[in-house]
Amino acid sequence: MLELKLLRENPEFVTERLAVKNFDARQIVAQILEADAQRRSIQTQLDSNLAQQNKAAKSIGLLMKEGKKDEAENAKQEVASLKNASVELQQKLELLQKEQMDKLVMLPNLPCKDVPAGKSAEDNVIVREGGNKTLLPNNAKPHWELAKDLNIIDFDLGVKLTGAGFPVYIGKGAKIQRALISYFLDRNTKAGYVEVQPPLVVNEDSAFATGQLPDKGEQMYYIGLDKFYMIPTAEVPVTNIYRDCIVPKKNFPIKMTAYTQCFRREAGSYGKDVRGLNRLHQFDKVEIVQLTLPEDSYKALDEMVAHVEGLVRELGLPYRILRLCGGDMSFTSAITYDFEVYSEAQGRWLEVSSVSNFETFQANRLKLRYKDEDGKMKLAHTLNGSSLALPRILASILEDNQQEDGRIKVPECLREFTGFDYID
Repeated sequence: MLELKLLRENPEFVTERLAVKNFDARQIVAQILEADAQRRSIQTQLDSNLAQQNKAAKSIGLLMKEGKKDEAENAKQEVASLKNASVELQQKLELLQKEQMDKLVMLPNLPCKDVPAGKSAEDNVIVREGGNKTLLPNNAKPHWELAKDLNIIDFDLGVKLTGAGFPVYIGKGAKIQRALISYFLDRNTKAGYVEVQPPLVVNEDSAFATGQLPDKGEQMYYIGLDKFYMIPTAEVPVTNIYRDCIVPKKNFPIKMTAYTQCFRREAGSYGKDVRGLNRLHQFDKVEIVQLTLPEDSYKALDEMVAHVEGLVRELGLPYRILRLCGGDMSFTSAITYDFEVYSEAQGRWLEVSSVSNFETFQANRLKLRYKDEDGKMKLAHTLNGSSLALPRILASILEDNQQEDGRIKVPECLREFTGFDYID
């Protein structure tokens, strides 16, 4: 959530930066500032009213002691009148505060100066590419056919048990899933991230604090009886560990990693691009999260991008890193780098990670703060990234490592975790 102070001091800057995200903020900003002016005016009236009320209330006892009963009675009536007026002012104040907050949460985060303008994925900027595209055998197949042939993923059984987008991993398919999770977590913890195992469901406050609500509410699975949300990413519970916290400055940076299953409704997703593992409703992902001082967050972002790049490179997959344009960025992000791996069998790039800096946007909702040298309270910066999302990584491993005889060669970095060199 944007800071109200920024809107008050520089509304033109806010509208100009949000235009990079193709978001017209002029009307909403004007409504927020109008509500803010009214709110402050009423707050002034209320404060004055309460002061008069206290003064009149204190005078009653003195007047009674002095035998001035009529004046004391007038003072009592004045206090009663002021109380009624205070109740009305308080109600108006609460309505304006709600109106202001309802509008404020509709504003996306400001893109930083390095974010290119653009409307869609075609306008994203390729930062660099790595790895070598694989020369596949003539009988190469997409991963959903390989999975069926090798009996390692059963998509039809998932439909029977739950529905489309909930695959069942079998035998070596399940083992390589576990191997990938262990590999990612081990590399993350060696890089200084503390492993945590959070809940897979969160409350409304947690979903709001990291920006899933209200923006992405329709994409989340909701448990109505308990008012819980199934997490779409480990970012939500892990970042919320520090909700409503004042963190000592010396404790930054805070680095955490977590493996969780993730749940996304992905309403409206159809067609060839969602076949097999390309887009699921339930999937495994390992996440990295950093909480930093504002002056250190972009250095931390570079470190996270380099770390994720190392993981993809070790897996031997051809990849590219994109800096997303304004129109392709998330609601909450100030800047995002996407990682894509190339699927030779499908003839297209598959997104496997997003690494983002949110600056103070999430911290403002989280109330995640620290005290500077002068004892002044300030908001921290939050960052996160997938390291990595498993479905498309596994799809690429299967497709890019298929052999003439139908077997799949396991990347060397995973063999210590799988205990086998080939999937057959």
